[in-house]
Amino acid sequence: MSERGRGQRGQRPWSVCTSEMLGLALAGNGLDPDEPVLEFSLACSDLITPSLDRKPNTFVAVSCNTSEPFWTKHAQTEIIEGTSNPIFLSSIAFFQDSHINQQTQVKLSVYDVKDRSQGTMYLLGSALFTVKELLQDKDHKLHLTLRSAENERVGTITLVAWQMEERRDQRTPVSRLPDTINGRTVLSVDESLTESLGVRAKYASLCKDTFLRSAFGGTMSRMYRFPTTDGNNLRILEQMAESVLSLNVPRQFVKLLLEEDTARVIELEELGELSPCWESLRRQIVTQYQTIILTYQDTLNNLHNYKGPSFKASSLKAERKLEFMPTNLHVQRMRVQDVSGFDHTYDLVTIGAPAAHCQGFKSSGLRKLIQKFEEAKKISALSSSQSIVYIPQDIVRAKEIIAHINTLKTQVSYYTERLSRAAKERSSNGLERTLAILADKTRQLVTVCDCKLLASAIQALNAARPEYIASKVSPSADAEQVVLRNDQDTLLAKWSGSNSRTSLHVDWHEEEWEKVWLNVDKSLECIIQRVDKLLQKERLHSDSSEDMAQNDQQGGSTPKKDGSPAGDEASAGEWSEALYPLLTTLTECVAMMSDKAKKSMVFLLMQDSAPTIALDLSLQYRRDVVFCQTLTALICGFILKLRNCLRDDGFLRQLYTIGLLAQFESLLSTYGEELAMLEDMSVGINDLRNVTFKVTQASSSSAPDMLPVITGNRDGFNVRIPLPGTLFDALPREIQNGMLLRVQPVLFNVGINEQQTLAEKFGDTSLQEIINLESLARLNSYYEQFKEVLPDDCLPRSRSQTCLPELLRFLGQNVHARKNKNVDILWQAAEICRRLNGVRFTSCKSAKDRTAMSVTLEQCLILQHEHGMAPQVFTQALDCMRSEGCRRENTVKNVGGRKYAFNSLQLKAFPRHYRPPEGTYGKIET
Repeated sequence: MSERGRGQRGQRPWSVCTSEMLGLALAGNGLDPDEPVLEFSLACSDLITPSLDRKPNTFVAVSCNTSEPFWTKHAQTEIIEGTSNPIFLSSIAFFQDSHINQQTQVKLSVYDVKDRSQGTMYLLGSALFTVKELLQDKDHKLHLTLRSAENERVGTITLVAWQMEERRDQRTPVSRLPDTINGRTVLSVDESLTESLGVRAKYASLCKDTFLRSAFGGTMSRMYRFPTTDGNNLRILEQMAESVLSLNVPRQFVKLLLEEDTARVIELEELGELSPCWESLRRQIVTQYQTIILTYQDTLNNLHNYKGPSFKASSLKAERKLEFMPTNLHVQRMRVQDVSGFDHTYDLVTIGAPAAHCQGFKSSGLRKLIQKFEEAKKISALSSSQSIVYIPQDIVRAKEIIAHINTLKTQVSYYTERLSRAAKERSSNGLERTLAILADKTRQLVTVCDCKLLASAIQALNAARPEYIASKVSPSADAEQVVLRNDQDTLLAKWSGSNSRTSLHVDWHEEEWEKVWLNVDKSLECIIQRVDKLLQKERLHSDSSEDMAQNDQQGGSTPKKDGSPAGDEASAGEWSEALYPLLTTLTECVAMMSDKAKKSMVFLLMQDSAPTIALDLSLQYRRDVVFCQTLTALICGFILKLRNCLRDDGFLRQLYTIGLLAQFESLLSTYGEELAMLEDMSVGINDLRNVTFKVTQASSSSAPDMLPVITGNRDGFNVRIPLPGTLFDALPREIQNGMLLRVQPVLFNVGINEQQTLAEKFGDTSLQEIINLESLARLNSYYEQFKEVLPDDCLPRSRSQTCLPELLRFLGQNVHARKNKNVDILWQAAEICRRLNGVRFTSCKSAKDRTAMSVTLEQCLILQHEHGMAPQVFTQALDCMRSEGCRRENTVKNVGGRKYAFNSLQLKAFPRHYRPPEGTYGKIET
């Protein structure tokens, strides 16, 4: 042990702490709950085993006894193999919720593990001490004799409390410390990591920060001390927390879907009377929608009635009532403090593969299902006599037109009311400003409605009315034509000609539609002219009043009291009376135009969806389920990144300029059900491109008021993030003013298990290759955008000698290389993401086992590459995190056992760095 610390600035190998710095029993709320109140490290020496032919494989179990008559296990170290003098990397930390005091007894039990795979072990020896003894030792260091059950000496165990690096000017004088509070000893706490968590502090505590606490909870923590290449130590806090958003986001999201589909039914009902054949078609569509609406209502009720934990365990991933909730979603944090005392925080979100587990994977996943649906739609369009064929661009355009009409009609109505109010108030400036906006919005609405698609759709809707009977065929064989016949039994509506869509050649002409929107244009022009006359008259009146006033002053007479207020009132009444009929006409014309246009587009969409409505809604439901899970993870990642980077002007500038990079890492195989999961996941992540964020100021600092608010529909969702006032004030003006913040999602997948071996030998890995190539292109595009508009100093610093362009080139080489289980892709993509200020997400089927291997590996790679962790302890550190870290506890939360769900045969197929230590895995239901 003494050799380990010789390079530490002349200090002892284990830094000591003084009693005034070691916080116990925690009397105040001002202390950082992320910080341990007591932390010590352990080492054994001269361990003796009964069997002289082998050296022990040891770990230390730590139990404590505060007031109860029994021992409670608190923690344990990792297992160190084949030595009689083990030095353990995992430190023993007591946090605020441990409730220890100076009288607390601590028992150290040293075990020798004979067979890690079978868990065969025996107690080698144990030792006892009280916290008071540790504090009273001048060096806060104890050497205890280990004694066996037979009371024989079997070795020595040494423990040393760690000194907290602190700023001397922040220390609380010993003389001012109270001795006890509520009967417990109170000592000051380390200030180095609990310095003022101000608005722009680099580090925001998951447990203490008001904003983060509104979204995250159930935090568990582990502490480690790893040596560096220069002989110092890294202090590592590993944390894992669940999020209330796992339930909150699905509730909001399903409610929006319910509202959207209900509105769709209302739109269909408001089409008015249709001929029997079209009416039958409408009834079929409405019935399908009503069925899916009932499903959403049941789902929403189930989500509101759910009273379980704020995460969905992997064992519930196929539970229908909870299918919109993400599986096993957690935030994983590693906080590193080096010898300088400076903090570095690394966050990522872990989530079970976003997929429709409840609906199963026999028919493949979303990617193939969407492809099959589009093919079925084409075939249906060619063969069905009950649909008019529209090209896909028309469908997209129709949805856009409906959205534009809804928005612009509301805006026109609002500014019409504002103009009327300005007239009543006789406000010249208000009248001019409001009229300019009203004219702009009205002209935008007219522009939207002035298109051939709308004209032809209106003709088609007219032709579907009961009173309309028409049949017209073009004489030219090459010309486009339509045959329409409405009667009680049949509908024939077939297109032919050179294009896939044609205009209807019927008696209702485009000129009639043109008259409708021209009336809006003329109504607006009348208002503009009348306002100009009123303002001109007002200016002339104002000028003449000024002349009269000057003449009166020159003549020495006093101004007349001729009731000018009454004149003002008359003028105001004149303005209001002059504009009222014109504004009424505009409102009526806009309403008529909007109503006709919207109904025609609804009818167009009805025609398009009719032949495949059941399949369409079924597919949409699956897509909704997958997207909701993905969206929840994205929101968690955004909140963490935004809070941690409030002091990072470069990141904030990057955020509002080119958007947030969201990099998803997947470890799914491309074989069997996981192939279909990957198809689901890839579509869900791709759909995140329709998400924008907007940061607002929270109405209060209560947790519900700081939760995200989701608005929008399937064509685009916006997530509003309310920040407390002090945090909101730290944002740049662009974000404060409500700029929409975009997202660029990318997904890289590399299967690593035995099923991937089967896929590589007998199956197909093309989906993985396509996904990685698509994401590589998007990642390169994002970096190109960055280079065009932002300087390099917006990006975080790195100790890496490899520049970003080189990293991207290496990633490209690996993506194009046909190499099995090429995990370099994952490592390089993760590093690029971090260096581009991105947010990281990691997934496997359940986010429990393979994800644990990936997360711990990433943490150790960061410690080695960015913080100089000694290479010789890399494997030991990795095993330590996997055996005693937060991810091991994640298995307990999900399936009730501290075992990763692997077996020895499976692990032979895993890349070497993804294999857990012996004794940490075994058969378990997932």
